[in-house]
Amino acid sequence: MEQAVAIIQMLQIVMLVVAVFGIVVMWKIFAKAGEPGWASLIPIYNTCVWLKIAGKPMWWIILLIIPIVNLVIAILAVVGLANKFGKGGGFAVGLILLPIIFYPILAFGSAEYQNQ
Repeated sequence: MEQAVAIIQMLQIVMLVVAVFGIVVMWKIFAKAGEPGWASLIPIYNTCVWLKIAGKPMWWIILLIIPIVNLVIAILAVVGLANKFGKGGGFAVGLILLPIIFYPILAFGSAEYQNQ
């Protein structure tokens, strides 16, 4: 029983570290795009800002509520995000399939936001 508790506590610590790392990464991406980093902390509003950064219309947030349609819209928004940071389709695939690797690359790498 004690081992189970120890394992659960360890998992909670790992999850907390991953969550904090995710917050830092999104904060940095928002800041690189000229948006306030704190916006990444507020539910729904962070999605609006994410769509703005990706260069997608704000009304797409409604489409993100619809099942299955939301998958297509999210993929298009991620491709838009990659393009706005000067990255190609391959990088967008990386953002979709390996977000724990590619989002930090976007946040801490040399990519610059190109608001065109």
